Parts: sequence; structure tokens; C-alpha cells
Amino acid sequence: MKKICLTLTLLGMFAGGTFAQNQLDALRYSRLNPSGTARFVAMGGAFGALGSDFSALSVNPGGIGLYRSSEFSITPSFSTTTTESQLNGNFREDSRYNFNLGNVGIVMTNNPGLKNPNSPWKNMQFGFGLNRIANFNNRVQLSSDNNASSYLSSYPGMANGKSPNALGRFDTYLAYSTDLLFVVDSATWTYGVDLPYGGVNQRKTIESKGSMNEMIFTFGGNYNDRLYIGATLGVPFIRYEEVATYAESKLEGEGTVFKNLKRIDNLETTGTGINFKFGMIVRATNWLRLGGAIHTPTFYSSMSDTYSSSLTSGFENGYSATESADGYFEYELNTPFRAIGSLGFVIGKSGIISADYEFVDYQTARLRSREYDFYSENESIRDQFQKTHNMRLGTEWRYGALSFRGGYAFQDNPYKSGVNSALTSYSFGLGVREQNFYVDLAWVHSYYDDEYYMYSGLVNPAYTTTTNNSFLLTLGFRY
Repeated sequence: MKKICLTLTLLGMFAGGTFAQNQLDALRYSRLNPSGTARFVAMGGAFGALGSDFSALSVNPGGIGLYRSSEFSITPSFSTTTTESQLNGNFREDSRYNFNLGNVGIVMTNNPGLKNPNSPWKNMQFGFGLNRIANFNNRVQLSSDNNASSYLSSYPGMANGKSPNALGRFDTYLAYSTDLLFVVDSATWTYGVDLPYGGVNQRKTIESKGSMNEMIFTFGGNYNDRLYIGATLGVPFIRYEEVATYAESKLEGEGTVFKNLKRIDNLETTGTGINFKFGMIVRATNWLRLGGAIHTPTFYSSMSDTYSSSLTSGFENGYSATESADGYFEYELNTPFRAIGSLGFVIGKSGIISADYEFVDYQTARLRSREYDFYSENESIRDQFQKTHNMRLGTEWRYGALSFRGGYAFQDNPYKSGVNSALTSYSFGLGVREQNFYVDLAWVHSYYDDEYYMYSGLVNPAYTTTTNNSFLLTLGFRY
């Protein structure tokens, strides 16, 4: 993978400092890791051929056809995310905790056979509610000495030939205002910085929070207890916040008046989209179910970024500080199409074994704006990402009112080359189900590898492993 900043710091903005959207934004909001009900999570999300679970409506809407009665469910959850990093032999670890709502939803059923006993439509259903489909809560720490370059090494090249009033308001002008970037020759507007070839200790903390939740409206039916069909209108909405804090200090023995600097970048992204999902489940035999679903791309027509930066410099004779005004940019994002095929094996009244296969082509994501053509970013999406093949497996075994569950999920690496960022999950759970209510518990453990770069330029990547543990409790009521 190309050496690009894997966190949305604002250093990489264009000279005017207007926006920093790139292929990694497109990947972040295209790669889903659904939460939802405890039963859904405990079985690895492999519900494409099973249905009768609210979270399944975000996978295969045909699953709504298996509801026989109206139902309400709600799932509070708790998660902890830990990221370990290795940068030039330096190990760091940090964690972030989060309470959230995995799902809340209601399904209402109608029996047309009560009015027309000869009708092949046994039940009609409508459901609406909320499913969480991605979690952005994380904290990453990086630290290392650098004897090859400084954070400011690229600034003279960015600034040369420009008067101070023409410098970038989110990068070079901040450095100039804090005396980190100084004029060497005012006739040609040539600039310099201290320690351009390194001799510094560098530290960075990236703290992110937020989520992607999807409001769904699903309609479906049960045709003759053999075919279950459904359609979902999905309205996902994004909230992502990131605070990246970078600190640099000279190493002992470096004879400069420069002592240290600290830069803080703030980013807040919001967006609302729309998509459609269509699916069906066929009860081929009493023990075999076949499922299929397609998801249109999600069309985010109202993405917006609000961002700002501050910079503090320290010298032997004092310090200086400045901050930017808020920046704001609106754009559009289209995420990839998805296709899902599923198998479900029903073993009498005792057990279920299920499997889902999902195809996603991350190369088809696109960024758009009237103010900027995103040509190079969309080229990077095509060059760096690939088609992926995801798998989900799940099982459930019942003993009276008590159920035991297990699951496995694998999301293929979205990158063509470089780090293997495949995501693997293991899950377990149990539940108690009575006629009018149920209680389900689940635990899911997931992990993936990635790369982070402190900043764009001549720096080595930090190799990271992120581990998430989530605990979910679902309360459900039938009526």
C-alpha cells in the first residue's frame, strides 16, 4: 500500500487548506462491521437464510417473512477497543471504552388468511428501527526517535516562492506564525526550518469516536410457507470525530534554539445516505433454507467535514501558539454494491447451522463534489482497493428454553497489496426464550492489522493490531 497517512490528519490538505477527503474516507464508510441483536452477533451475523431477527433485516430483508407474531427488541452493548503499535521497535498500547445501542426495532405482522382462508400469503410484515453497522471508537499511540526527518521537513518546499500571506492556512502559515518556518531570503521568499534532517523524538495520539447507524424500513411477506420475500429502505447516518495530537521535541545534544512543537488537528464528519436492499429466503425442504440478497450502493449526498488545527512551538527563549479558523467542506460519497448468498440447515427443533457469503468490490466507491473533481482520489480507490469475499458462519443449539450459540466471521483484506487488513471475529452467546419474551447475551472478539503513518513524508509506518471485545444484551417482547 502506498505511503499515505492512514489517519485523517489535516497536514495533507491542499495549499488552500480546504479539504482532506481521500480514498481512506471512502473505505472507512464502506467497510461495515454490523452489531445489532445479541443473537445475530453471537451467530457471526450469518442470518441470510434464517431471518426472524431484527438485525437480519439489514442483511437479507426476506428474513422478515419468517416472523409469525409482532415483536419489539432493544440491545444495549458495551465494547472495549485496544490498539497495539510497533514503530521502529517502539511498542505502544492504548484502549477506548464505549457504551452504545446495538439495535432497537419493532416488527408488526398481519395475517391475510383471517379474511381470506384461501390466500397463499400466510403473513405480511412491516418493521422499522435502528441497527448499528460500524463503530469508530479507538485510540492509537505512536512514538519513536527520528534521525532522518522532521514533521516540518516538507514545509520549506511547500512554502518557497510564496509570500507569508499566500501560505496554506492549515499548514505552512501556522508554522510561520509560530516561528517554526522562517524566511531565509525575502527577495525570493525562500524558507527554512530547524532540524530538517531529524534529530527529534516524535509522538502521536489519534483518538476517534462515533458510529454508523442505519434506520431501516422493511416490508415483506410469507408466501405459502415456502417463499419469504422482503425489501428494506435503509437510511444510514454517520458521525465521526477525530482528534490527532502530534508532539515533537529535539533530542539531547541537538544545538538549536528549537525545543518542541505540538499540533492538534480536529475533524468532525457527518453524513446521511440512502440505500435499498432486496432479498428472499426459500424453504427448499424442511431442513434446508436458501437465501439471497442484493444491496444497492449507499448514496451519501450530504457528507460534510468541519475541521480546525492549532500549533504551539517552544524555544529556548519562550514559546508561541496559534490556531486556524474552522474549515468546512461538503461532498458526496457512493459506497459499493453488495451481493449475499446464504445457506441454512435446520436440524429438527434442536439446532441450526448457517453460512453467508458476501461479495463487495471496494474499487467502486466514489467521492464527488461540485467544487473538486476528486480525480486522483478516485484513481487511488481503483488502484489500491480490490474485490473481496466475506464469510460468516453461525450455529445455535436449543435445550428447552435455553439456547447456546457460536459464530465466526471473516472480512477479506480490502487492499490489493501491503498490509493484510482482513478482519476476523469469533463470537459466543446464550439465550432464554419463552412464549412472550426472550433475553439474549453475546460476546464477540474481533481483530485486524493496519498501518499508520505519523505524517506524509519520509517516515516508516507503524504496524498496528486492533482488538475489539463487545458484550451485548437483547431484551425482546412478542405480542
